[in-house]
Amino acid sequence: MKEIPQIRLYNSYTRRKDLLTTHEPGKLGMYTCGPTVYHYAHIGNLRSYIMEDVLEKFFRYAGYDVKRVMNVTDVGHLTSDADEGEDKMIKGAKREHKTVMEIAKFYTDAFFSDCAKLNIRTPDVVEPATNLIPEYINMVQVLLDKGYAYKAGGNVYFDTSKLDRYYVFGEHDEEDLAVGVREGVEEDANKKNKADFVLWFTQSKFEDQALKWESPFFDEMGYPGWHIECSCISMKHLGEYCDIHCGGVDNMFPHHTNEIAQSEAYLGHEWCTQWFHVAHLNDETGKMSKSKGEFLTVSLLEEKGYNPLVYRLFCLQSHYRKNLVFSFEALDNATQQYEKLVQKIAQLNFDDKSEIDKETFDKLNDKFVKNLAIDLNTANAVSVLYDVLKANTNDATKLCLLEHFDYVLSLDLRKAAEKLKKEQAEREANRYAGIPEEVVAMVEERAAAKKAKDFAKADELRDKVKALGYTIKDTPQGAEIVKD
Repeated sequence: MKEIPQIRLYNSYTRRKDLLTTHEPGKLGMYTCGPTVYHYAHIGNLRSYIMEDVLEKFFRYAGYDVKRVMNVTDVGHLTSDADEGEDKMIKGAKREHKTVMEIAKFYTDAFFSDCAKLNIRTPDVVEPATNLIPEYINMVQVLLDKGYAYKAGGNVYFDTSKLDRYYVFGEHDEEDLAVGVREGVEEDANKKNKADFVLWFTQSKFEDQALKWESPFFDEMGYPGWHIECSCISMKHLGEYCDIHCGGVDNMFPHHTNEIAQSEAYLGHEWCTQWFHVAHLNDETGKMSKSKGEFLTVSLLEEKGYNPLVYRLFCLQSHYRKNLVFSFEALDNATQQYEKLVQKIAQLNFDDKSEIDKETFDKLNDKFVKNLAIDLNTANAVSVLYDVLKANTNDATKLCLLEHFDYVLSLDLRKAAEKLKKEQAEREANRYAGIPEEVVAMVEERAAAKKAKDFAKADELRDKVKALGYTIKDTPQGAEIVKD
């Protein structure tokens, strides 16, 4: 069995870099907060999924047997991110004059299409929220029975006053409940405490709620709150313990705070020990947000001529816990870096059958792993690619290392290099198409003369080619022959 290296990740719960431990040795249960599928994902959303993808692939590379679960929110996520406003799915349906399920299907497909373009692996389990209504009802009933929940105004609320500690991420108080609440949204007068949150809504809570189900709580039909969905989906597929829970930093409060509250009240024990949060992607105006109207998507980047994997590289060159500022100038720089890296790899001999240099392989592989094992330092991990290319070893070893590392980084480096080599070969094959063999021979002889610094002979050959009706043009890619 492969020995798993020690991995230390910043834990938002403890606010320190903790040694990763799992409930079952060698196995790792990972939960990722998925998209609310009422609109396209913008590239800020996708930064989180890129970094979570690298984290998952690194866990697998390190030797863990990983089971990763992701929800798809197709009901219950209100526009405030707390408990006020309109259901985002209803908002999307109204915007496009479609049903909620039509909206959910279209934007779920669009999300995973974007993920595929960015080489983001589809999680082992993807569960739409609407699939687990009985599980939500059961959890709500247990919380009512235990005294952690109460009914008021046609809804079921979680009573945060029953907890010894609610603000578990340590940086919030009641005033932070304003986070995400839009202007014009009235405060819920039914709550006993300002921090209480809804576990189950009734149909009458909001106008035109399209998705609703019967429950034992009220005569009226209703629907689940957003927060309870992730708790139940995680427990269904990972059991009573989750080893690591991931999301954007904006999920910390209130969403992840509420998940912990209801999950541990329901279970009666600690639920998740490690919390991994990715910082915002900002532009010159601040945090990217769909509420601003216009926002950047993967498709828009493609329309502007950018390779989506260049955006992935752009994200990997910054630490996941630091806010990243996006600009097209920065993306242009990432494009140049990606292309130069691919060009260097394309110069390697892909047919080299030499024996792998184990000493060099182990040394560079160890460096790569250590960089990622210390709080997922992807920027340093990318730099190891250049160490590979500069290493004093054979091309077979370099290619082997690059393929291993690219399993985690997922930049399609060999694929891009092979494509470049093929294009270069095709250009070379077509370079002298239709040119007489006599002229081609003199051009090649001239190239050899220039390399030997016999410039007099090179000039003589150029004049002979000119006399035959052709002009030689020197380019960075080699000589071109143009008929006069």
